[in-house]
Amino acid sequence: MPEVSSVPAGSQETETQHTKLLILGSGPAGLSAALYAARAELAPIVLTGIDLGGQVALTYTIENYPGFPNGVGGAELGELFQKQAEHFGAQVIFDNAQSVDLSKRPFKVVADNGTYTADALIIATGARPNHLEIPGETELIGRGISYCATCDGAFFKDRRVSVIGGGDSALEEGLFLTRYASSVTIVHRRDSLRAGAILQERAFNNPKVNFLWNSVVTDVIGQEKTEAVKVKNVQTGEETISPTEGVFIFIGHTPNTQLFDGQIKMENGYIQVDNRMKTSVSGVFAAGEAADPHFRQVITSAGMGAAAAIEATSFLQNEAG
Repeated sequence: MPEVSSVPAGSQETETQHTKLLILGSGPAGLSAALYAARAELAPIVLTGIDLGGQVALTYTIENYPGFPNGVGGAELGELFQKQAEHFGAQVIFDNAQSVDLSKRPFKVVADNGTYTADALIIATGARPNHLEIPGETELIGRGISYCATCDGAFFKDRRVSVIGGGDSALEEGLFLTRYASSVTIVHRRDSLRAGAILQERAFNNPKVNFLWNSVVTDVIGQEKTEAVKVKNVQTGEETISPTEGVFIFIGHTPNTQLFDGQIKMENGYIQVDNRMKTSVSGVFAAGEAADPHFRQVITSAGMGAAAAIEATSFLQNEAG
């Protein structure tokens, strides 16, 4: 099957376009789903959303995705996913969904540059890590600022790092970082942690872990890379400079599922799926971080996307008789 080129947003027709399978999201879940669906000759359409490649495209280097022993750039991996899906006939369109109607089939999606209808839908809109929204944070992403210790921890061997947060994720990731970092400082706005007792015990007993209590980070300092953070004590108002070469922020994730409020079963904003990636709406499947509050890894998202496409293919075949 000939390769299908991506369609730039500016050239997208405004008339309604119908497809057997529409995929929302172009991260590992969405593009893996596109690959499997395309190989099943469904000619799926993928709407990229605002960020082509999803969160993975923001990761400087990924060292834990199989097949790349020397690591691979996040943007490069996303591009490879896209090319492979397109090679088998997927159509990747740079467009962002604005509204969705799941009340009847075909499902209807109104996007910035067109309207799409589909017999089946895979939601792979991902999730976004919550940001501190402080000076220096956005500018230094990938240069000391990270939201994934599993992805980036190895780059901080024998370096001082800070972890922001006090829940399970913060402690789990902080303990993971002790494998590499010379010291891990956990900055928490309260004087006690929200994490489970076992995690707290492990953190308190780890000689590499120390704590800044009743504190918030108000500024990330650095030009080409992260050099320090400004920390404010919420009780006294005192501000100090804490040298650090890495800042790992774990104050929660927000799934990109607002479009589906009231139309599909969700829990804490995450779409609920069964072990076959089926949602509460027949013909609608979900994969990746929009439906995964636990693992949030490239490989698990890709696997969920493949599973969703296999199930969507089966659903469409059964309907066709």
